[in-house]
Amino acid sequence: MPDLPGIHALIVLGLVVFTLFLFTRDSIPLETSSLLILIILVVVFQLYPFEQDGVRLEATEFFAGFGHQALITIIALMIVGKGLETTGALQPLAVKMALAWVRSPKLALLVTLLVSALLSAFLNNTPIVVMLMPMLVGVAMRTGVPVSGMLMPMGLATLIGGMGTTIGTSTNLLVVSIAADMGQPPIGLFDFSLPVLAVGSVGILYLWLLAPLILPERKPPMADTSPRVFDAYLHVLEDSYANGRTVTEIRARTHNRIRIERIERGEGLFLAKLPSVKLQEGDRLLVSDTRERLKEFEETLGVALHNVSNGETVPSAGGEAQPQQVDAQQMAEVVVTRGSMLHQRTLKEIRFGSRYKLTPLAVHRARSASGERSGDLSESPLRAGDVILVQGFRENIRELKNSGQMLVLDGTMDLPHTHRASRAIAIMVIVVAFAALNLLPISVAALGGVGMMLATRCLNWRDALGALSAPVVLIIVTSLALGLAMLRTGAAQYLAELFLAGASGMPVPMMLSLLMLVMALMTNVVSNNAAAVIGTPIAISIAQQLSVPVEPFVLAVLFGANMSYATPIGYQTNLLILSAGGYRFSDFVRVGLPLTLIMWLGFSIILPIIYQL
Repeated sequence: MPDLPGIHALIVLGLVVFTLFLFTRDSIPLETSSLLILIILVVVFQLYPFEQDGVRLEATEFFAGFGHQALITIIALMIVGKGLETTGALQPLAVKMALAWVRSPKLALLVTLLVSALLSAFLNNTPIVVMLMPMLVGVAMRTGVPVSGMLMPMGLATLIGGMGTTIGTSTNLLVVSIAADMGQPPIGLFDFSLPVLAVGSVGILYLWLLAPLILPERKPPMADTSPRVFDAYLHVLEDSYANGRTVTEIRARTHNRIRIERIERGEGLFLAKLPSVKLQEGDRLLVSDTRERLKEFEETLGVALHNVSNGETVPSAGGEAQPQQVDAQQMAEVVVTRGSMLHQRTLKEIRFGSRYKLTPLAVHRARSASGERSGDLSESPLRAGDVILVQGFRENIRELKNSGQMLVLDGTMDLPHTHRASRAIAIMVIVVAFAALNLLPISVAALGGVGMMLATRCLNWRDALGALSAPVVLIIVTSLALGLAMLRTGAAQYLAELFLAGASGMPVPMMLSLLMLVMALMTNVVSNNAAAVIGTPIAISIAQQLSVPVEPFVLAVLFGANMSYATPIGYQTNLLILSAGGYRFSDFVRVGLPLTLIMWLGFSIILPIIYQL
């Protein structure tokens, strides 16, 4: 066994374990965990300096990640991808795919998987998943094909495709950049595309032929073909038919179809639902019914169906807030997904109405619980799977849909497509071409693409800034800081020696395979970027100690860190489809574990052959 390293290396190793623990806590935002780790690193090395061979590790060096080439490249590519999304450049393709689903679902699934994987090799897979989810949910509702057999294979296909190029995922960029920082030869855009194509093809076939059979049929709230029942408030106005009438008269007016759950008068006063109770102005009736009947009750009883609080003035069903005609408005259903702004928050807290210029009318609870129906609907925390019925103008609904922040089911195929779409596609092709031909570093090409997107008005500054993600930035910066600390203090060297001691006597290909398996297990529990940044220095140290080529060990970390298939917390798109498909944690294990084994065994065979290990 190797000797224990110095105190600083032990502190860093302890901090790595603490980081992995924090990243598994759903209750703590990833950006909060990342910032905490960065603060601890800086404070510890400032108060307790580390020096080796006369060279001191300054605490301020941990801030270098904010200007690191990998982070700049990732941010630039996110903005360029936002340009494609904003202009609707990929939407015509989505429409054609939707039509194919109606004609031949089996063939359409294969096309969807291939297109998803191909696009993900060059674009961040999150907007791709966000774009395809509503389309597949809508197809499932029209054709009766279980949506649970579509969404997970599509989401996992984007993860496979993201492995194919250095710009496919932020993980790839980080691994390649860190290896270059450590003196290794640069890895080109398509240098590892061949093994991914070979192994990934087997993975795609598995997702096409076997995964839909393994997956049980789930009925997510947003894909339920039966009418959804929403909880809504009907507000009694001065000129309402309901004002001064009894509950019996109200029921008779609606042919006894209205189901009044509760009558509220003022703050905290609830009236018994007695037939003789007379309603008055200001009363609120909590009712549960389909959205069509809720609108019918609104018109029949002359009440207001809306749930706006804090004086938010947005277009309401009563037409009071703005002069536009209510006939020009539409209703849509907004699904709460994990990671969205609405998850575990209230409508009032995020000021939904004023933020999106849409009126929240009612809420459908994914898992109804009587204890959660007290108080104003705008003050009830929302959970993944809840559906909010909203009303507003077509452009506002379209803007929310295009933002990619929430899953919007508006029942239409009215997808954005502008005359700037061809410009956005041309810019993306130029960026990829310049990087692939080594005419420019990918960081320079991507940054140039941002400039062209802004200059050609494919993007405005608001959209560009909206493409940035605080969790992604802080996770990358913190991971780079941890990687630097591990490298400089000798912690990475110590872990490499431990790995070699534990794997002593094994052939080099088996060590390579074992390293990849460790990364695959880690990435399903913590951030894939954190796993990659921690694993890259270790992989390089292992290869150097074995006196073998470094590149296959670097790729083992890259491939392993991308195998986020077996848990919903492994990657952010897994969390999206978890809610949209109504999946359970066990469904990811059931489908993702065999896929992980397929990819792991495939790369374990092909990498030693390619690099003659």
